[in-house]
Amino acid sequence: MQIRDAMRLGVQLGLRPVFSPRVPLLVQRSYISLAANAFPRASGVRDVEHYLGGVLSRRLIPESAPAGTAVMYLHGGGYVLGSPGTHAGLVSHLARATGCECFVVDYRLAPEHPAPAALDDAVEAWAALTRSHPAVALAGDSAGGGLALATAIAARDRGLPTPRALALLSPWVDLTLSGLSMSTHATRDPMLGRAWLAYAARQYAGSELADARVSPLFAELDGLPQTRIDTGSEEVLLSDAARLETRLREAGVPVQKHVWDGLWHDFQLHAGLLPEADRCILGLGAFLGEALAQQPPAGGTVKPAQPQAAPPGVAA
Repeated sequence: MQIRDAMRLGVQLGLRPVFSPRVPLLVQRSYISLAANAFPRASGVRDVEHYLGGVLSRRLIPESAPAGTAVMYLHGGGYVLGSPGTHAGLVSHLARATGCECFVVDYRLAPEHPAPAALDDAVEAWAALTRSHPAVALAGDSAGGGLALATAIAARDRGLPTPRALALLSPWVDLTLSGLSMSTHATRDPMLGRAWLAYAARQYAGSELADARVSPLFAELDGLPQTRIDTGSEEVLLSDAARLETRLREAGVPVQKHVWDGLWHDFQLHAGLLPEADRCILGLGAFLGEALAQQPPAGGTVKPAQPQAAPPGVAA
């Protein structure tokens, strides 16, 4: 059995049953926190607590990280699960790949704190980080990918500094669940199903699922920075990535989309174990590192990074 097949089976047997409306949320949270211990962390990356404004985060610092350059990362978990701890493994690999500090924001979760609490926390953290770091990119996975996009839109609309780049991993950008892959990939994704996503969406947004603050696919997307989207071909959220790419292109935003053949939702969490996850993180690191290294002209924006050739097993 190949590594990918073994990991897929482990996800299907060990995680998908937990992502169910029938499992109490506190049990889901505890289980995911324990499961995160199986995700190895990158060597040479320090981990300290750090406040961005009034919002707690974890600051992952690779060796020889340059001052003033950072990535703000928003974790996934359907707005009801997850924490900087559950994603420290993935983000430690991203920190090493970019060579920059990564700040994982501990935004408030639903249902205790429904929308727009997560967005409010992310925007507060963004405002604080961009005061201390002149070159910052935004990244996130799953719900955190949607939240990263919503944060970039809010920053644009509120006159805050715009990200140098956006990196979105398996982004959830439509809480109405109207994408075609919700049906076509219902049994192909070993991790997530429609029932749990519908449950999480209701916990976070109530009946306001089409509000652009929670479903940024429906927002105005002009003026956003260069964006890279990475998704698996087997994802139930595949249509979110495809529709977002289309809308970004229509808005004139430079965008790369990489579809990883045979892989599932949030496969990047397996960095350090799954070769395709490692290749994806290296590509993300190169994309973000290049964007962060560029010097924007006075009063202007950074020149978009040139698209890179897709690695083996990836459809651009």
